[in-house]
Amino acid sequence: MTTPSVENLARACEAVGELIAEIRAAQWKAPTPCTEWNVREVVDHLVGMDLVFAAMIEGGPMPERGADRLGDDAVGAYRSSSALLQAAFSRPGVLERSYRGPFGSATGAERLQIRLYDLLAHGWDLAQATGIPARLPADVAEQSLAFAQVQLSTQSRTGRMAEPQPVEKTAPAIDRLAAFLGRPVPPQL
Repeated sequence: MTTPSVENLARACEAVGELIAEIRAAQWKAPTPCTEWNVREVVDHLVGMDLVFAAMIEGGPMPERGADRLGDDAVGAYRSSSALLQAAFSRPGVLERSYRGPFGSATGAERLQIRLYDLLAHGWDLAQATGIPARLPADVAEQSLAFAQVQLSTQSRTGRMAEPQPVEKTAPAIDRLAAFLGRPVPPQL
């Protein structure tokens, strides 16, 4: 399995940020494939998870749960949280150290992989909900899929995500990742 890199995180964050910047005012309340959240709530989740992972890596206080992190500037909030996340993972030795979280201990490299697959899957959700083309990095999606398949193969999905959905073996990596994480993927035309 390929070791995750901060460069891949930067590429994924940038691609999702570009997508978020294109969301039109009328689309923020649109439903998403992540059925419990609309577009705004998915973006708020992304910002919140960026802050949680940055706090975990830096040993700082966890962000307040349930707070609206977007305010009147969702794009700015996302870019700010993304920069904090990338800065946290860029510090020397972070990928090798172990960190405690709600689901146990994991290395910084494992935490980075978890953040990547969540970020890419929700980027896919936003693209599906808005019709904005997702330019998510295919190589990072492929790596994230391989990691998720190993990490989640023995874990219960109850309450966290749906069971894997059918998808064509030749589908793009991002579609295969979304399907593995429980999203129904429309057939390729």
